[in-house]
Amino acid sequence: MDLERWISLASRLFFFGGFALLALALVERAANVSGYTIVQPAFTPWRLLEIAGILLIFVIAMQLREVRDELRRRA
Repeated sequence: MDLERWISLASRLFFFGGFALLALALVERAANVSGYTIVQPAFTPWRLLEIAGILLIFVIAMQLREVRDELRRRA
């Protein structure tokens, strides 16, 4: 597999992983309000949001790299 294919795969995994962590953070927060927990000893909802944000920043960086490479090919 070439580098672009790996980057595309990683971008998709990070994108879906980031949104999955966002959903988990929302569910965890709702559970905390109700007095329950899902992953409390390991991660707080804010920590899950931070990790999701980091993953999505990597996705943005990879997409910008692909745009830059495409613009260089056209020029």
